[in-house]
Amino acid sequence: MKVIMVYPWYPDTFWSFRKALPFAGKKAVFPPLGLLTVASMLPDSWETRLIDLNVKKLRDSDLEWADVVMVSAMIVQEESAVEVINLAKKLGKIVIAGGPLFTNQGEETKEVDYFVLGEAEVTLAPFLRDFIRGEAKHRYEQNGVWPSLEETPLPDWSLIDFKSYTSMAIQNSRGCPHRCEFCDIRIMFGQRPRLKSAEQLIAEFQNLYDAGFRGTIFIVDDNFIGNIPRIKAILPLLIEWQEEHGYPFKIMTEADIRLAEHPDLMALMSVANFYKIFIGIESPSKESLQECAKLQNVKVNPLKAVQTIMSYGMAVMIGVIVGFDADAKREDIFEDHIRYIKELGTPAAMVGLLSVLPKTDLEKRLRKEGRLLERSRGENGGQLTFIPTMPAEKLIAGYHKVLLDIYSPKVYYKRVEEFLKHYHPTVRKSVRLGNISDVRAFFVSIFRIGIFSRNSYYYWKLLIKVLITKPKAFSETVELVIWGWHFQAVAARITKEGAL
Repeated sequence: MKVIMVYPWYPDTFWSFRKALPFAGKKAVFPPLGLLTVASMLPDSWETRLIDLNVKKLRDSDLEWADVVMVSAMIVQEESAVEVINLAKKLGKIVIAGGPLFTNQGEETKEVDYFVLGEAEVTLAPFLRDFIRGEAKHRYEQNGVWPSLEETPLPDWSLIDFKSYTSMAIQNSRGCPHRCEFCDIRIMFGQRPRLKSAEQLIAEFQNLYDAGFRGTIFIVDDNFIGNIPRIKAILPLLIEWQEEHGYPFKIMTEADIRLAEHPDLMALMSVANFYKIFIGIESPSKESLQECAKLQNVKVNPLKAVQTIMSYGMAVMIGVIVGFDADAKREDIFEDHIRYIKELGTPAAMVGLLSVLPKTDLEKRLRKEGRLLERSRGENGGQLTFIPTMPAEKLIAGYHKVLLDIYSPKVYYKRVEEFLKHYHPTVRKSVRLGNISDVRAFFVSIFRIGIFSRNSYYYWKLLIKVLITKPKAFSETVELVIWGWHFQAVAARITKEGAL
């Protein structure tokens, strides 16, 4: 059996870093970890190829080679996924679909022969058994069974070219203990985090090391510290592995704000070479946080928490949301967002409209209230999916105001400077000095940003200051400058296109 696995095109969003990738000569940020893992679950006798449409085009000859086309996608990739499916069916191929898009969207995508939904550890084996016998059903679902991650095999890295990506990806856990109303993680993976064993996590790192990769690894857990005692037990082994191998990897991940309350955990993560953390801050309004059940954020001072985390050498990226019902009660909510982001001093602030994701508590509430407009396309930067409590025109105008302010050159570069006051890089020397792609990114930034852009004055002022006052943070600063270039482009697109 010949199988071609296809990962659809990812549109231009804050998270795509589409405008930043050319600086380093890369084509995508991360590889499709889900498909690479599923590839290791297929029968050994099957011949497998993978096409990531973010890296290269899908040709008719690719599909003609295959007997079966497997497609996995997130909601934001729906348009590209449908195009792939239609093309495959036009050529008479069997199409198998899975991933968050197909698991959560509720209705079936036409032309798909078999849906293998939910976590592959539960649904893939029964499908393969029936498929090989010629008795496969149309749909295989998880039905509330949460598999142990000890059943998860190592990804098949032989299917991709490392040079196409800025970072590699590893998954350590699934699930989150919190009940945020707008979030679908608990719906997809449960509220009780399930972790791989320490030995498995080390094997994941060793697997990438043996495959020849060196550089940045993204631990893709939606909340890396969902089970804090287990993480504290695992990290010493990861530190030992990093030390033995000369620190070949620097690591980033996602966590919740409770991280700032655990100095011992932050110290371990710093020594293990974690250098960047994404945290959902969401709103300066406690009423909005309480509304969406983001109660862990109500209990802390976000400014102090972010500065504490950065003092351990880990840069903080934040997620911010506008459009909660409680926002309508504050006339100055958008000015508050702008002040809040400036005070936090985190350059990478992903600001989005509140988006109604399928099967979430938010969707259930708004459906009951008759306020749903359309199904989410997964892009929270330009789609209003519900009837807000404030006038829609006011919400969109306020959202655009926030974007245009925080990503204007003067304000963005000032946030980088504020960030550098609290950031004390501790990344180990073996990876801190970067590689060829980092050097390339710097020189490309000179021409694209330092000479031929409206950022040039701020660019040179910042880099010269960093070289004099904090040279160890120079590589991180260049990265933030390039990210700012991308953020400005995405913000310009969103504000130009509107959302109504």
